[in-house]
Amino acid sequence: MPSFQSLGLTAKLVEAVEARGYSEPTPIQAKAIPAILEGRDVMGGAQTGTGKTAAFALPILQYLFGNRSRHRAPRALVLAPTRELAAQVEKSFYGYSKGLGIYSCAIYGGVKMPPQVAKLRRGVGVVVATPGRLLDHASGGTIDLSRVEVLVLDEADRMLDMGFMPDIRKIIDLLPSERQNLMFSATYSKEIRALARELLNEPMSIEVAERNSAAEQVSQVVHPVERSLKRELLSHLISEGEWEQVLVFARTRHGAEKLAQYLNKNGTDAAAIHGDKSQGQRTRALDRFKRGSVRVLVATDVASRGLDIRQLPHVVNYEMPDVAEDYIHRIGRTGRAGEGGDAHSLVCRAEREKLAAVESLLRMKIPRREIKGYEGEDIAFTGKKSASGKRKSGSMRGRSRDGARGGSRDGARGSSRDGAGSKNSRRPAKAKNSAKGRGEAREQDRKFSRPKRSPKASSFSAEDGEKPRSTKPRKGKPKWSAARKRAAKLKRAGKPATRRPSGR
Repeated sequence: MPSFQSLGLTAKLVEAVEARGYSEPTPIQAKAIPAILEGRDVMGGAQTGTGKTAAFALPILQYLFGNRSRHRAPRALVLAPTRELAAQVEKSFYGYSKGLGIYSCAIYGGVKMPPQVAKLRRGVGVVVATPGRLLDHASGGTIDLSRVEVLVLDEADRMLDMGFMPDIRKIIDLLPSERQNLMFSATYSKEIRALARELLNEPMSIEVAERNSAAEQVSQVVHPVERSLKRELLSHLISEGEWEQVLVFARTRHGAEKLAQYLNKNGTDAAAIHGDKSQGQRTRALDRFKRGSVRVLVATDVASRGLDIRQLPHVVNYEMPDVAEDYIHRIGRTGRAGEGGDAHSLVCRAEREKLAAVESLLRMKIPRREIKGYEGEDIAFTGKKSASGKRKSGSMRGRSRDGARGGSRDGARGSSRDGAGSKNSRRPAKAKNSAKGRGEAREQDRKFSRPKRSPKASSFSAEDGEKPRSTKPRKGKPKWSAARKRAAKLKRAGKPATRRPSGR
């Protein structure tokens, strides 16, 4: 097994790595570091938690240290999809660069810009940024990207999923055409490979594990459960298993907040981290979780990347992700640096199609384990289509924010799509073929038919904040009397109106 020194790293960098507890390079580091030191473009793929950050941070620092410059503009740029990942990557650069005289800076939204501007003015060699905030600095003239020599796209697939591609293209237009390009991610889709062909110049492709696969040291299990019993089952698993540190993933911000509140009310210290929280709140919640003062951290997929918590034992998918690749990143928060970990998924009937997508991506069936007292319905996904041509389990169309279809708790609709056979009928399914049945059918038609709208009815509704006009026809235009006409004429002329005697 090669050592860090045999990869061509300087003694100071080797000391910095060993000070952080790493004695041997991981497979991705052993292959990527020499290629980057040679100046080649690299497209690296490896399972999450295998040291991808050090694979590009160490050779970049060595290059900057060996080729010093007096300019204060950044010479290396790392783009990350989330604030947490940007902060985590910059922290790694800071730890490895001690004693080298190379400064780094993290730029992301949710915090004030002046402190970031002050750091940029002092001069930094490495900038780790989210695309949106970086463009804010570029448009404001507070950062100079004309001297960037190395560009890194970290978790590029996530940036494409989040719609950052237009911003990335704008940033690339601000960079010098002659530069080294690096792309790292745990998963690679067709879109990512198309971007690599466009951005990278004769890249060296490095894949140290089977593509789109989960870490082998993570034990995975699925618990079939009814949607209404998920919260109780989560509390049961935490208490009965005596879990001291648990990372729980929910699909929505509102769902994550409500779940954290439920756990706190039931005696389990929990905190939530999601997009509606300020960056300060998210940072404090994460720090409390790392210190152990909070037992459970409930998060959305904003935390599926960038959370490097060593020896995190348990990850729970309270709700399955919409994108199957996110499952790999979620469970990758445990089992890091060769440590073991457990990944539990609470799956209800409405999520069986998402589970099938995850198992198709992993090319394996995740073991099922029912918990006594919390048994759920059958979550097997057959993939068969109904007579109407749609899958029986339903697509994402018509789903609410929490994944349920049609508002029902278990994800099943209360009736078939067409009821009595017509596409949009709202009448009962059948009427008896009798005079009484036909009469009831006609009555239902009158009951459910849309009433005709009066041609003079107002186009405004009460929801528009305006009082609707009356639909009653007006009796006729009121006629002014001769006296009222004369008074109005005198008023316009500025003369006092004199009342004409009635003559009675």
